[in-house]
Order: sequence, then structure tokens, then C-alpha cells
Amino acid sequence: MSDPDGLERLWTPHRLDYVTGEGRPDGCPFCLAPAEPEATSLVVARGELVFAVLNLYPYNPGHVMVCPYRHVADYTDLTDAETVEVASFTRTAMRVIRSISSPHGFNLGMNQGAVAGAGIAAHLHQHIVPRWGGDANFMSVVGQTKVLPQLLGETRRLLIGAWPVT
Repeated sequence: MSDPDGLERLWTPHRLDYVTGEGRPDGCPFCLAPAEPEATSLVVARGELVFAVLNLYPYNPGHVMVCPYRHVADYTDLTDAETVEVASFTRTAMRVIRSISSPHGFNLGMNQGAVAGAGIAAHLHQHIVPRWGGDANFMSVVGQTKVLPQLLGETRRLLIGAWPVT
């Protein structure tokens, strides 16, 4: 215990599992996610070749990733059909997120390889991160802390409810 410094503390013990790697499943989480029981799944929508899943450690509420079912690491290794469905799911995710939470913008991207920041480099995934003006405030800049105002289960429920049935 350190000397009191007058600062408030926000505790996020669930993040320690991410940092230490404890509790991570054996195998690729993106290969395992589609088979998770509905009660614990973070999958939002399923297509023929790809699926949309909530990020377990989101940058912002509604942070979704689009992943091919096929375990492939590099964007250039996607089939033409997978590329089209990744793009289609990305567009749909943006529309759905806009309809339920009105973000001011989005960050979209793929980190190709560990050196480029991919936490799971072996399985390609496209990030769709909703952004709001001021969402990078003193908490994340100075406090190294992210405040998320919504539980993942609630975010998933809203996204599923707004995702168009195909």
C-alpha cells in the first residue's frame, strides 16, 4: 500500500488476465468464438464466411471485430468471397452501431503481424471502433485507464437486436 495521494482509484481486475495471459483459452480465440454457448458468446452476427464479435477488451463500447471463420493471418490470403463479406459486415457493423449509439466517427483497421500491433496475429480480424468527441480524455491519456459505460452483455444485446437478419 502506498502513501495516500488524494487520487481516486478505478479498479479493473479483469484486465490483469489480458496482461498476464491467464484465463486465455487454449487455441485461437477467433476459431473458438463461433462455437461458444450463446449465453457466454460475444458473437453478434454470423455470415457464410465471416462473423462479427465484440472485442473482449474494447477500446470503446461497441468495439466489434469482423473475422473470417477460416484461420488465416494475412489479408492477401483471403479469398475474393471472404474479402467481399468482410467489407459487407464492416459496413453493416457501422450502420448498426450508428443506429444504437450515434458515434461521431469510427476507426477501422487491421493490424497485420505482431510488430504492427496485432494481439492475435495468426487470425485476421478487422476492428470497427466507434468514436465520440472527447472519448480520449484525461482518464486514458494521463490515467492509463479506460472508462466503459456499458457492460459487454448489454452492448451485445443492443447490437444483435439492431443487426439485420439475412
